[in-house]
Amino acid sequence: MTEGITPLDQVADAGVAVWLDDLSRERLRTGGLAGLVSDRRVVGVTTNPTIFASALAKGDAYDEQLKQLAAQGTDVDGAVFAITTDDVRDAADVLRPVYDATAGQDGRVSIEVDPRLAHDTQGTVDSARALWSTVDRPNVFIKIPATLDGLPAITQVLADGISVNVTLIFSLERYRAVLDAFVEGLEQARANGHDLAAIASVASFFVSRVDAAIDPRLDDIGTPEAAALRGKAAIANARLAYGVYEEVVAGDRWQALAAAGAHPQRPLWASTGVKDKAYPDTRYVDELVVAGVVNTMPEATLQAVADHGDFRGDTVTGTQAEAQAVVDGLAALGIHIDEVTDALESEGVDKFEKSWAELLDTVRDGLAQVTA
Repeated sequence: MTEGITPLDQVADAGVAVWLDDLSRERLRTGGLAGLVSDRRVVGVTTNPTIFASALAKGDAYDEQLKQLAAQGTDVDGAVFAITTDDVRDAADVLRPVYDATAGQDGRVSIEVDPRLAHDTQGTVDSARALWSTVDRPNVFIKIPATLDGLPAITQVLADGISVNVTLIFSLERYRAVLDAFVEGLEQARANGHDLAAIASVASFFVSRVDAAIDPRLDDIGTPEAAALRGKAAIANARLAYGVYEEVVAGDRWQALAAAGAHPQRPLWASTGVKDKAYPDTRYVDELVVAGVVNTMPEATLQAVADHGDFRGDTVTGTQAEAQAVVDGLAALGIHIDEVTDALESEGVDKFEKSWAELLDTVRDGLAQVTA
């Protein structure tokens, strides 16, 4: 390796957009985010209800705003909306130079609609529009979960000219539906007179949770065949998803949009922190390197990749047969990945709803303390 070049640099130079899966006012206030942009090749930020709940529960960075909101008589939902949109707006300003330098490809910050709306199409559309207009930055993504009720919302929001990060994707079937919703949204946006070049989207395909769900079942089976498949399901599932993406962007329907100036919906590898300590802590970065994707990492993973990532170039192209063999091997053992991923989607929505409830409770307590 060239002196001074880290494995994280190699990943970025190979065409993977490095994003940070974290945001807090403390990180903004201390310049921590700006430092990661300048020193660690970070070109985007993702947030979710769990991240905000954690940020609000620590330190005093939000106390002053809580006092102001309490003095104004703001209710807890309004306070959460104000706090989170302020953080995302400030982060978008930090990333704006990256956005400008990459012609809008990166420099993006994501904010999620209220997860309680995951099964409410119109509520999701209304929430997305409110977040977009309130943050009021061109380099923001509105995150919408890829539930069945979320799919038509994704189409409508894109048709409005709003950039979207589709989240909580686990299965290939649902990913195909997401890509279809994206293409349909851009077709409607074009019909509505929007500049397609100004609309961006990513599709957040969750990785590590698949292994976390399947590995214990393999351990219970306990055969050599099961042991040989341990830790392979998540990467295989993601690599097959990339194959689905390649199929769609090669199709005539997409090519017509591309000719009109549209940018593809980049695959984004999410949930890339390693949960099983038996695996290398850079596993879900090392094994998913291919040009034109995003990998959003917790800071611990990001720093681990910089320190000791195992960069081996493109680790996705040409892996479709191997990945399918893993899925087929699991099925032969009675583990059907579609059943696992369906359950993971439901669990993902539930987890974000619980995190949102924790966020509301934290803000409620904070408003009460400053008015006591």
